[in-house]
Amino acid sequence: MGPDQLAIVDHQRNFIDYKDTEWNISYFYPPELRNGNMKNRVIRISLVVCLLWLSSSCMKDVTYPDEPQIEFNDFTCLFQGNDTIATKGVLIFTFTDGNGDIGLADGDTLPPWEPGGDYYYNLMIDYYEKQNGIFRKITLDPPFHSRIPLLDPDQLGKAISGYVQDTLLLNPFPIYDTILFETYIIDRSLHKSNVIRTPEIVVKRTR
Repeated sequence: MGPDQLAIVDHQRNFIDYKDTEWNISYFYPPELRNGNMKNRVIRISLVVCLLWLSSSCMKDVTYPDEPQIEFNDFTCLFQGNDTIATKGVLIFTFTDGNGDIGLADGDTLPPWEPGGDYYYNLMIDYYEKQNGIFRKITLDPPFHSRIPLLDPDQLGKAISGYVQDTLLLNPFPIYDTILFETYIIDRSLHKSNVIRTPEIVVKRTR
């Protein structure tokens, strides 16, 4: 997918009976690992639309391991108006990958990426609730897991670094008001990143 192009994607997240998804993925290539001027590419993916554009950027010479590495950056609860319960949460984490093989194309549905398989999703998000003082992993169907799109097939083999911002639709009628998420990603070589955990998240607020 080239610059300034729009594409339709089939991407959704389901929590209870509510569906919503929003992405903001930024990544860049070290200048010594690609031809031409250094570019900063930004992809924004909503439920049905993918938008990519370019802007200038610069970066020092770097190398990364081929296994992806991620680092927690932020989680923000979003409230509607005067509501006391957060309806959405914005998860932000950074990533690096030495050979740039992060992301799956729409057609990547054969083994090992077949639906229902262990590698169909490449962004794994586990959900926990604090119940009676103990965090317990809650199995959701469908889960919060998602498929990060193929960032740029022409740049496979080149180091990348950037961030992922994922907006999650939260349970509007929670029994427990404190939650957290654990996250990791998987590259096309089936390398799993480290696991990151958010801090405790309180989804209720006082007026």
